[in-house]
Amino acid sequence: MYLTQLEEEMLEGEMGEAVARAMSLLVALGEVFEAERLIEVENAHISGVSYKNLGEAGLDYLEEQAELGARVHIRATLNPAGMDLERWREMGVPANFAEGQLRIIEAYRRMGVEATCTCTPYLVGHRPRMGSQVAWAESSAVAYANSVLGAKTNRETGPTALASAITGRAPLHGYRLEENRRPSIIVEVKARVSSKLDYGALGYLIGEVAGRSVPYIRGLRGASIEQLKALSAAIATSGGVALYHIEGITPEARRMNGHLEGLERIPIKPENLGEVAERFQGAGEDAIICIGCPHCSLRELMEIARLLERRSGERLWAFTSRGVYEKAERLGIIDAIENAGGRVYRDTCMVVAPLREMGWREVVTDSFKAAHYLSSMGFEVKIASLRGLLGEGDES
Repeated sequence: MYLTQLEEEMLEGEMGEAVARAMSLLVALGEVFEAERLIEVENAHISGVSYKNLGEAGLDYLEEQAELGARVHIRATLNPAGMDLERWREMGVPANFAEGQLRIIEAYRRMGVEATCTCTPYLVGHRPRMGSQVAWAESSAVAYANSVLGAKTNRETGPTALASAITGRAPLHGYRLEENRRPSIIVEVKARVSSKLDYGALGYLIGEVAGRSVPYIRGLRGASIEQLKALSAAIATSGGVALYHIEGITPEARRMNGHLEGLERIPIKPENLGEVAERFQGAGEDAIICIGCPHCSLRELMEIARLLERRSGERLWAFTSRGVYEKAERLGIIDAIENAGGRVYRDTCMVVAPLREMGWREVVTDSFKAAHYLSSMGFEVKIASLRGLLGEGDES
């Protein structure tokens, strides 16, 4: 693989051991994928944050990197942690877990990473420009950045995204190349898709049939940020899709028209959407209600507050980013939710928090991503729309 003189110097340790280690990882990755060279990237989003997933080994790795002098040289934001960094006691998080989690965040901060602790960096000002090369981890954020924003990233891991943040480089392969962004299947939506739950169900179904290919989706008539957020999370969960195109909606779809001939066509019918939701109907009435996987937008928090005007939110937990939380707090939305008995937490979500240690057994949610992962962890899970969860019909 070709390296520039500067990249050779990085690899040989002339800029320090931490940079050399990061470059070595990227070069090895590039060789595996037969990349011809490295490419400069503008920003990074790093996963591998929750102490639940990293444990002591991951913590040791991050602290070692910080001790070696690792520092990011491009903007880098952080995925959710395993707890609200300030209100963890209220959540019921064990003290030993909190200690490990806070050390992880401190290690990232020492390296210059922004402790955004959100899976929706695009909602808090980290929004890559169209066509920009970036290094993002977190499956739902990758799908959103590639598909909705038109940025270019592969589905990075936490260590590779951190290495790219330290070096400003990434191997040139995969979705960084125009030819690999072309559709490989056509999905024809023949069902009415209108609610956020519908978009999540659609994404989950497409992910199952698409695997890791690039679907071109027809039959949708418009979509909000929240609906595309739900679709991106679900499509990346059930099949590993990192890029999709929606005719008339996503920015690269129009120029893909010349690459559709001969592709397999897969129909999605009305009954298919209902069937996928029926897979997750295990939790009972006493389960905790969890909203915010991916993290809630301001509009979603406003909708929760409105729905709680006439009912108790005693069993409801909502998860969001600090940036969205601050806006909602200024508007009185946080007080409205919490005065009704609900809770709004930052920095974390139901997937990466230590739920068993917190005493949880059953969860109801409007997220297909959360339902998928919690079910695989052995939790009883039910999925429904936000309004359905709070007793006001089926739409959301």
